[in-house]
Amino acid sequence: MESVRSDPAAPAGESALTVKILVAGGFGVGKSTLVSAVSEIRPLRTEEALTEKSIGVDDTTAVAGKTTTTVAMDFGRITLPNGLVLFVFGTPGQDRFWFMWDELAKGALGAVVLVDTRRLADCFASVDYFERRGVPFIIGVNRFDGAGVHSADQVRDALDLSADVPVISCDVRERESAKQVLIALVEHIMRSMSNRRDPGALTY
Repeated sequence: MESVRSDPAAPAGESALTVKILVAGGFGVGKSTLVSAVSEIRPLRTEEALTEKSIGVDDTTAVAGKTTTTVAMDFGRITLPNGLVLFVFGTPGQDRFWFMWDELAKGALGAVVLVDTRRLADCFASVDYFERRGVPFIIGVNRFDGAGVHSADQVRDALDLSADVPVISCDVRERESAKQVLIALVEHIMRSMSNRRDPGALTY
């Protein structure tokens, strides 16, 4: 686990607890949108235009209006009401950029895996990545037009998740909705730390 105490906006004589988290998921599921929606600073984005070279590589069937893709990462920052500062890193969604994941994951205390219920299989790799490494994560079911409505239990069963993994419905275009997903993740991280009886657990 890794956290850093430093925030230039903190009052004199105080320092904020900063925590690194990841936002993962398949191509076009809303990772960049979530980071941009919640960030209190201008987000760092590494997007490039989709070109004819991506034909047959990037499946845009369900996201026909998507014209760009993240090639490295997204980065934003949000301060929660209790003063906890989250450094939010969005991961690239395509398999060909997966070599960057290990670097991005260093020091991360938890992750949000965004899913589109029209193409659940796209998030299997992300779920597997965090399960294998014991990184606490939650599922954010991003609401897309035409996706239909599925209960948390239906999504959990489809992804073969353990009962303790939270499944949250959200619209990451809306700041408050995206923020609630991050709060749910922090609460899940706390529970996970408490279950492990980690002396370095967060105080939220």
